Amino acid sequence: MSQSHPSIADKRRVFRRLHESGCFVIPNPWDIGSARYLQTLGFKALATTSSGFAWTQGRADGGLPRARVLAHLEEMVSATDVPLNADFESGFGADAAAVAESVRLAVETGVAGLSIEDSTGNAAAPLFELDVAVERVRAARRAIDRTGSDALLIARAECFLVGLPDLGMTMGRLKAYADAGADCLYAPGIRSVEHIRAVVAAVSPKPVNLLVSSPGGLTLPQIADLGVRRVSVGGALARAAWGGFMRAAREIAERGTFDGLAGAASGRDLDALFRDA
Repeated sequence: MSQSHPSIADKRRVFRRLHESGCFVIPNPWDIGSARYLQTLGFKALATTSSGFAWTQGRADGGLPRARVLAHLEEMVSATDVPLNADFESGFGADAAAVAESVRLAVETGVAGLSIEDSTGNAAAPLFELDVAVERVRAARRAIDRTGSDALLIARAECFLVGLPDLGMTMGRLKAYADAGADCLYAPGIRSVEHIRAVVAAVSPKPVNLLVSSPGGLTLPQIADLGVRRVSVGGALARAAWGGFMRAAREIAERGTFDGLAGAASGRDLDALFRDA
């Protein structure tokens, strides 16, 4: 008997419910194998990582065309049974109309949600002007609504990541994006208890995503106590995998020894994991 899989509509309903209460981790796989493994660990939802996927293609973060990213989203949705959130970068368009078209195409891949950044990629002017950024969020909201889907819209204020670590600016942008129709708000780069608490309060009752991309910080229970609804790790899992690979490869190249292969996953275990996939 063939195994039944949840429909796209089912995944989106589950994803929306996850954002209504509690706190959950939404880890970031970078390919089908890593996504399927994370699913076996019981995570209730997953999110793509633009950087992690770009590195698998030998490109820098942000260096892939829209068509390749859309194909990746479709592959990831089809390969997993849990809701998938798309790291959709800046929406692959500077103006609202282009963002709307990109969002429509992303929703068609079956993702349960997608995030739109307000960064421009231009070091001289790293953020879109606020009115432009708000209109881009409004356009994304309208595009999702026109599809008739339950896909969530996550709006990101990139201030802390582009060298503008201004909490007031960050909260002002997030509140404007919430008013423009974002379902969930995200300020990657905030880390302190005070900043996290302030952001949660600023956009309440809408949920907040927190990025945790390095060790030694707050634990999940502590994060939950601050009112954060979901926690992602961005490209950190991909970087961890690359770190192990690079250390072992350098040792072979530079020393001719193979100790770096210690701790490698068993081929038998990996085959067993993916045999019936």
